[in-house]
Amino acid sequence: MSELLYLKDEQIKEFIEKLYIVYRKLLSDTKPALKKYSLGLAHQKVIHLLSMYNGITISDLLKKLNITKQSLNRIIKDLIKNKFIFFEKDKKDTRLKHIYLSEAGQKLFKEIFSAQKNRIYNAFVNSNSKEVLYFDSVVKKIINEKI
Repeated sequence: MSELLYLKDEQIKEFIEKLYIVYRKLLSDTKPALKKYSLGLAHQKVIHLLSMYNGITISDLLKKLNITKQSLNRIIKDLIKNKFIFFEKDKKDTRLKHIYLSEAGQKLFKEIFSAQKNRIYNAFVNSNSKEVLYFDSVVKKIINEKI
């Protein structure tokens, strides 16, 4: 473990490469499900966030995705066309729209999630509990930039 205290640039570059490969593998696992509906990565991101934040507003979704309204609008149109999402106006403030996955959207999410879950699950099953906990801790620190 002491070698981690002295990470060289080359080791960090290798770690970044591994993160890219993990990302690419997770996305490639979902391509067959998305391809059926001519959907892509941007659609997958929205579907994933809607599965986590049921009823999120457009404004909050834009913040989480860090994209423009114009980009989101294109994605939303495709998801509406395929009947994967629906909107409900806020009961208190009718200017706000909440987005939900429809039954078809939930089914697509489950298909996407299942493909990704298999890869993650197999990696966790073939790791000891310490490795899983350390991995989770390190990933959280990368995301939150905490030292």
